[in-house]
Amino acid sequence: MLLASKLGALSVLLSDIGERAADGFSQSAAGLLLTLRFRSLLTATELADIVGIAQPTAVRVLDGLVRRGLVVRQKRAGRAAPVRLTSLGRRRAERLLSARLEAIGYVVATLSRNEHAELERIIDKLLAAAATSRSFARTTCRLCDHAACDGPRCPIGTRATELEREAEIASRGGRAC
Repeated sequence: MLLASKLGALSVLLSDIGERAADGFSQSAAGLLLTLRFRSLLTATELADIVGIAQPTAVRVLDGLVRRGLVVRQKRAGRAAPVRLTSLGRRRAERLLSARLEAIGYVVATLSRNEHAELERIIDKLLAAAATSRSFARTTCRLCDHAACDGPRCPIGTRATELEREAEIASRGGRAC
């Protein structure tokens, strides 16, 4: 229980650091900006699912980002209008990500090279064990630097891919083509 309590305290610390580095953006707005930095032309519904907020909340937050000139809505495709970052929005998202990573990096800067590697190995193991689906991966990694943690370097995405392959094999009756 003590370890769980310490991990909880660390998660609060990292969350608070991330919020302070958010440059006045709410966690929802930061999540939308950073998601759009990585994946453009998503609808409010798709963004809401990834960021883990209600669709009406996503619409309201997007309206604010549009007013600030950070996001533009594209031509409607049916009822949905995909959105993308403006050049100003892209710059703000880049600054937001850099500030967040720098602030959190300050916490781990106290570790030796060996401790850093060991912590990374343990975190990778915990994240992979927690991963349940591609949707989980998108939601959990919404504030990540996808350029730094992509492909096999991402324990959550790697596990999500493994789960998808296992499901595909199972749907074919256990045959692995």
